[in-house]
Amino acid sequence: MGCAYAQGVENHSLPRTAAFFDLDKTVIAKSSTLTFSKSFYQGGLINRRAALRTAYAQFVFLAGGADHDQMERMRKYLSAMCRGWNVQQVKEIVAETLHDLIDPIIYDEAATLIEQHHTAGRDVVIVSTSGAEVVEPIGELLGADRVVATRMVVGDDGCFTGEVEYYAYGPTKAEAIRELAESEGYDLARCYAYSDSATDLPMLESVGHPHAVNPDRALRREAVAREWPVLDFHRPVRLKQRLPTLSVPPRPALVAAAAIGAAAATAGLVWYASRRRSTVA
Repeated sequence: MGCAYAQGVENHSLPRTAAFFDLDKTVIAKSSTLTFSKSFYQGGLINRRAALRTAYAQFVFLAGGADHDQMERMRKYLSAMCRGWNVQQVKEIVAETLHDLIDPIIYDEAATLIEQHHTAGRDVVIVSTSGAEVVEPIGELLGADRVVATRMVVGDDGCFTGEVEYYAYGPTKAEAIRELAESEGYDLARCYAYSDSATDLPMLESVGHPHAVNPDRALRREAVAREWPVLDFHRPVRLKQRLPTLSVPPRPALVAAAAIGAAAATAGLVWYASRRRSTVA
């Protein structure tokens, strides 16, 4: 199966190489965490008001997302919001609804690129600000080899304490990529990276083959100025509809760094939506 977006993906066996993918609006068409808001509501993790605000936050995210300052404010708020939420319950909700919610919103172009990178002998790594409760199973669904994501502290009672242990955002993503390159022997000059957001410029700058996917305005300006490829992904497709065309079997995700709490990321974007609504009013 050919793909215009895979042009320039070369086949090299040594040294090892990888393709690093942001998740939201790069591999899937929506926010990975916000997509589960209805399921979280039905599971009792958020109330009806929060669920409605989350739906609005999804609209805001798709319309342009949040800039660096807004993301930092969200980080502080979300850690408090998710305190006390049971991690196992979040994982179970995601597992029960993963195929119904995520499978239909995976970009066909991204799935094809993942296949082509695997065919070229290249590892595929999902690098996301969301967390393992959401990102790990999505990575497994996609056949990713590794996942890098935010990690929150979990107490002895199995619930989030409200403290953020590791925040996979901005420069931290680039640091994680460099650490993976050292441990796995990746030649970053021959690695690929894909993202939609200017907040991921450090990640894109860390590899030899950066790509802007459905870029926000700031990233589009940078990509044009630096002559980076700009890709337009717009065809969501269910993976099961693509199975006859797969050139390599799916591979299980091996987690390099994990977990924010899906609940936590939802809470932050709910706060952002509320802030936007009050500002407009």
